Amino acid sequence: MLPHFSGAARCILSASPVDPSDSRGIGKYTSLALLLPLSTLIGYAMGYGLDRLFHLTFLRWIFLGLGTISGFIELIRELDKDV
Repeated sequence: MLPHFSGAARCILSASPVDPSDSRGIGKYTSLALLLPLSTLIGYAMGYGLDRLFHLTFLRWIFLGLGTISGFIELIRELDKDV
């Protein structure tokens, strides 16, 4: 039996992960693998568009950070669902 861990730590340490050869497992792991890069890219694209619209130079970096943070938050939420 595992010691008392919460959330993502329990998911990572669990003894019965989702079978990656199962179609549900493939879809889950693919979506988790794409979650962080896509949210970062979308945040940067939004910032770039707003920079072009308002003729600024710093919004792309702010939205890049926001996209990355939102990707990590959503990744942790998805990992907590398994527990």
